[in-house]
Amino acid sequence: MYALMAVVFIIGYLGIALEHPLKIDKAASAIVTAVLTWTVLVLGAEHILPLMESATHGHGANATGTVVAELRHHLGEISEILFFLLGAMTIVELIDSHEGFKVITDRIQTRKRVHLLWIVSLLTFFLSAVLDNLTTTIVMVSLLRKLVRGRPERCLYVGMVVIAANAGGAWSPIGDVTTTMLWIGSQITASGVIVSLFLPSLICLLVPLLILSFNLKGEAPRPRPLETPESRRDPTTAFERNLVLGLGLGALLFVPVFKTVTHLPPYMGILLGLGVLWVATEIIHRHKNAEDKHPLSVVGVLRKVDTPSVLFFLGILLAVSSLATAGHLTQVATLLRESLGNIYAINYAIGLLSAVVDNVPLVAGAMKMYPLASPESLAAVTSVEGTWLSQFVTDGTFWELLAFCAGTGGSSLIIGSAAGVAAMGMERISFIWYLKRITLLAFLGYTAGAATYIVLHALS
Repeated sequence: MYALMAVVFIIGYLGIALEHPLKIDKAASAIVTAVLTWTVLVLGAEHILPLMESATHGHGANATGTVVAELRHHLGEISEILFFLLGAMTIVELIDSHEGFKVITDRIQTRKRVHLLWIVSLLTFFLSAVLDNLTTTIVMVSLLRKLVRGRPERCLYVGMVVIAANAGGAWSPIGDVTTTMLWIGSQITASGVIVSLFLPSLICLLVPLLILSFNLKGEAPRPRPLETPESRRDPTTAFERNLVLGLGLGALLFVPVFKTVTHLPPYMGILLGLGVLWVATEIIHRHKNAEDKHPLSVVGVLRKVDTPSVLFFLGILLAVSSLATAGHLTQVATLLRESLGNIYAINYAIGLLSAVVDNVPLVAGAMKMYPLASPESLAAVTSVEGTWLSQFVTDGTFWELLAFCAGTGGSSLIIGSAAGVAAMGMERISFIWYLKRITLLAFLGYTAGAATYIVLHALS
């Protein structure tokens, strides 16, 4: 049963990785994998649990009860991430439905390729830190369609958007799903990750940006206008757009402050922000007819929220937690430590691996493989073991570097991140084209960023 759990997980993982060839949504594969791994665990509980050093239940109902209790414990932790994502995605969709992002996009006037590349890349970098890399990629690809004519011409800009979105999301607690997971799990703090990872993340973007700048010349062709200003009816007024944009971004930025002041989980802060924004939109649209009001309300926007992604996170996190309960991840952690030797090599390998497989389960696995160390645990071990454990405390070297590597390593392949997959779908960028034109740039940026973090840590 112990081996069967691993086999089921690997088969499910392949289903997720081969989502496009199989034409089966990864959320479906993740949910089936989660249920099957927990089913195998509960059916073989009396044999599997005694293998764990911490297990004290030996047979029958006690072992089954232990599995069910663990499932409820893990589901509580996972639900915090899911409610946070659901709240954040709803807020962003609400801003987008009010065309709040036009305030930003309408200010870009340059036609020079190099200037446009820098503006788009840096805007993506900072916008991704406030929103998230997936949403920012969707917004920026939509923006590029208004700024650059012709899909072949846009592809290079879109490739840089993927790199910039992943780099920008890595240094913010709300910029990437994996960073959010580590923040909610108390592996990192908002201030700690911003201070430690801003420069490495910026270097991760600047290296490919500088290389490309030497190769781009001339001006980018602008799209031909398809409609006159008179023929277009704006769904919202300028006041409504600005108000919703300000309240939405304010709600997202308020979350770290709320957590610091109240010590409540981040999902409580995001739900508070969503509630305030919900009330505000109901008030400003209260005199409109139902046809105009519905698309601008939270009720209408919820239909546009990417629910399959939320279900995917639920499935994959539950599947990983089953392996943590059974003890598989402890074995893998021991193997990595013995084979690679240090946390830098482990994290660098995880980052490269995230280009092939999804970074969400990789980070979830790392969080289960390497439990968060406490000051009390450091005092109770030998000096050698304490040196190793000190890297796993809150804001420890391992967690900060994991946030960077898992967030930016996926840029090396277009299927390695949510931002890449979104860009691939929106602009029909092929895997091979990205491999030829962007992969090396992304890899050089990733390596330079990781090296920057290691050097800064050595000097501190």
